Amino acid sequence: MEKRSTVEIYFGGPDRPPRHLRNILAERIAAVPAGGSIDWATYYFRDLELAEALIQAHQRGVKVTVTLEGKPRLPDANEDVIALLSRPSGLGDALRVVTIPGIPAPAGKSWKPQLHEKLYCFSHPEPIAFIGSFNPSGNAQEEKPEIIREIGDQDRAHNVLVGFTDPILVEQLVRHARQLHQVPPGLFYRFSAEANRAVNGEDTVIHFWPRVAPHPVIQFLSRVRSGARIRIVASHIRAESAAEVMIGLANRGVTVEIFADSTLRRVTPKVEQRLIAANVRLTRVKGGEELPMHLKFVLIEDNQQAWSIFGSFNWTKPSFWLNHEIAAISSNPLLFKTFAERADYLKYC
Repeated sequence: MEKRSTVEIYFGGPDRPPRHLRNILAERIAAVPAGGSIDWATYYFRDLELAEALIQAHQRGVKVTVTLEGKPRLPDANEDVIALLSRPSGLGDALRVVTIPGIPAPAGKSWKPQLHEKLYCFSHPEPIAFIGSFNPSGNAQEEKPEIIREIGDQDRAHNVLVGFTDPILVEQLVRHARQLHQVPPGLFYRFSAEANRAVNGEDTVIHFWPRVAPHPVIQFLSRVRSGARIRIVASHIRAESAAEVMIGLANRGVTVEIFADSTLRRVTPKVEQRLIAANVRLTRVKGGEELPMHLKFVLIEDNQQAWSIFGSFNWTKPSFWLNHEIAAISSNPLLFKTFAERADYLKYC
């Protein structure tokens, strides 16, 4: 008997129908019956239809928890959904809005941790937990186009949702979502066991941060050997330390290729110049502010072994040190093949 895959992978982008990924989430909400559960934690959430669907699920007896960043980069972006979910006929205590206090920073700097995870768990028709890069941040009838101009049209942008059906991963990702909801994270979260643990599935390991343990992606890349090939698909590369990791790989004989967002805000010219000077091939994916390349994944081929790394993390200082993020490191061959095909597609965008 052929082994059943424990992953589902869906891409959004200009080659997909508009609102493709949010429609997948809508279908999953509708499929959960009374007595089932839906657990979300996300950064931007502006989709009023999805918010209404969660309220309807709650009213029909689904156990719903939604944990949402209260002050994202665009501080008032989530306000309409928060107002809808907070009304008397909304989610009540099932909604948790998280605003983590900032930490002391030099003049002109803002060091404010944010809930940047994208996690969507459903109990039916079979238990599944999605992670990835997609925020449900648009509306069919957009009344605030200035917000979309600022954050980009995520319903048409390059994004991904990866759904796990491995029971171990689903159980632990649901546990994580409910932990965030029950005990809102604060400045000392990084010292907790929850932040520093790893969830080991059949062929995939899930990591969370902020943490005091070393950055799991950087740790993994440090073990890649000369002669390997690495493809990095990144919406944001701003940290000098991130550039140093990529340059260090190239200097020790690893072939490094990067597909990056086209905007200078997300991938700085200084970082780009340093990478190119180190013989790292960098391709900017067209789209601009309106249609960002919001994917976040890494493909590694080393001595006939292959891994894919993906999640919510960016190559920025806030993502490295402050934000709440999820990453998966997987040897699942279907995931690698599907991500590799997407990287090939990005070459010609």
